[in-house]
Amino acid sequence: MKQIIECVPNFSEGRDMLIIKQIADEIEKVEGVKLLDVDPGATTNRTVVTFVGSLDEVCEAAFRAIKKAGELIDMRNHKGDHPRFGATDVCPLVPVSGITMEETVEYARKLGKRVGDELGIPVYAYENAAFEEKRRNLANCRQGEYEGLKDRISSTNWKPDFGPVEFNERVAGTGASAIGARDFLVAVNFNLNTTSTRRANAIAFDVREKGRPKREGNPITGKPVVDVGGEPVMIPGTLKATKAIGWFIEEYSVAQVSMNINNISITPLHIAFEEVVAKAAARGIRVTGTEIVGLVPKSVLIDAGKHYLRMQQRSVGVSEDEIIKIAVKSMGLGELKPFNPQEKIIEYLLENKLVKKLVDMTCTGFANETASESPAPGGGSIAAYMGALGAALGTMVANLSSHKAGWDERWEEFSNWAEKGQKLKEELLYLVDEDTNAFNKIMEAFGLPKSNDIEKAARTQAIQDATRYAIDVPYCTMQKSFDVFEVCKVMAEIGNSNSVSDAGVGALCARAAVMGAYLNVKINAAGFKDKAFVNDIMAKAEAIVKKAQASEYDIMVIVNSKIK
Repeated sequence: MKQIIECVPNFSEGRDMLIIKQIADEIEKVEGVKLLDVDPGATTNRTVVTFVGSLDEVCEAAFRAIKKAGELIDMRNHKGDHPRFGATDVCPLVPVSGITMEETVEYARKLGKRVGDELGIPVYAYENAAFEEKRRNLANCRQGEYEGLKDRISSTNWKPDFGPVEFNERVAGTGASAIGARDFLVAVNFNLNTTSTRRANAIAFDVREKGRPKREGNPITGKPVVDVGGEPVMIPGTLKATKAIGWFIEEYSVAQVSMNINNISITPLHIAFEEVVAKAAARGIRVTGTEIVGLVPKSVLIDAGKHYLRMQQRSVGVSEDEIIKIAVKSMGLGELKPFNPQEKIIEYLLENKLVKKLVDMTCTGFANETASESPAPGGGSIAAYMGALGAALGTMVANLSSHKAGWDERWEEFSNWAEKGQKLKEELLYLVDEDTNAFNKIMEAFGLPKSNDIEKAARTQAIQDATRYAIDVPYCTMQKSFDVFEVCKVMAEIGNSNSVSDAGVGALCARAAVMGAYLNVKINAAGFKDKAFVNDIMAKAEAIVKKAQASEYDIMVIVNSKIK
């Protein structure tokens, strides 16, 4: 698996688009890196940039961006609402796939050392890359912000981990940087129907994990309570793994609770939203919407959408697009500016838009492509698509039943079946393109050179590997298509009787998918040399065919009896 990391540097410039573009251009110059998002904020005077790629390339792009920011941004002139202490204020590396946090930490420290040595910028290693516990917290590293940097970098306790420890002319311009390794962080602002920063801060203190200082007597003006070591005693907030402050955003004329969710498995976005709504309401304030800064994993919005569908006692077995739409509407993600999932969800941006997918075609386009002189898509892709249609029909009956008037107490029962059908539909849609990819791999293998014995051996092995995959894919289509029968049978038995014919057509599609995929397993297995494997998989495939025929018969008996 390819090792991929994400980098999310925050630069202390959010107003001069020429400067922002020059920094972004440095990132895009590095081959193997994909710039996903550039999100400037005028009031905060800060830009969050997101890019991904392989390890060395991402670190090289980060270094170039930090260098360019140090050349273009003078911290002596910087003003903004967000805490900051450097031109490149923070630069976290985030493991995405094929890489451990330990490896990410190693690369973050290497980057920090290079920035300190070659660019003369003081660097604090934070989060998982920190060398001591107190430096894990970014707020500790950045305490006093740029204005307090002169005294801190020369102190014993807070000298930088890398780079200069004196406040020279160079450092006066660039400030310091925090470079670290962390899990995926969601940066979010909750919009309030108030202009009061004080009220926004009060809500932030209610919810953030750190909470607020405990005081004697009056909770606002009373004397702070300290422990035996002289440290302030805190009253914890209600949301674990979160940091938050309140501020006023000039460009929108609203106050916000600005929050970082450091671990979405501990505090999902929708839970944070609901808690801020509750704490705001307790103070007579309403949350009017939510603003996601930068990008989020798709799971954040899927989990939120399903949460709100369940609150409405509606089926969660609907399309991904519909679930995300519910999340956007429920949390007011489009209040301040339009929210486009294609631009805000990291998985969507990582998709290779240059690759033409069969499943993205229109029905007419797919039919025309199939009918063309090209050998792919062929029967295997069509079989997978028929299976997907069968799953879609079973899912439709489940969703109609979940939403049927008078059946409100059964919504969750049918929702569970719809969710199962939806999953099968998505898996079979994936197999539509994967079957064509498998065919193309065989063609590529046959096209390999064969001018000597080494090349011939490599070509033969490549053909066998590709053929094995071309057997595995339609066999998987058989398995997934057979699973569709379960959904269709239950829906024929207990689903909305007005849609029983749809469950029947779904079963017919599933049988056709099983039989069609079986033919592809059979024809591809004929050219595979491992006969033990062939005998085993053909026996399994034939067993699925027999079970599919029996399942179709049983379902059609049920359907016809109900239609009569």
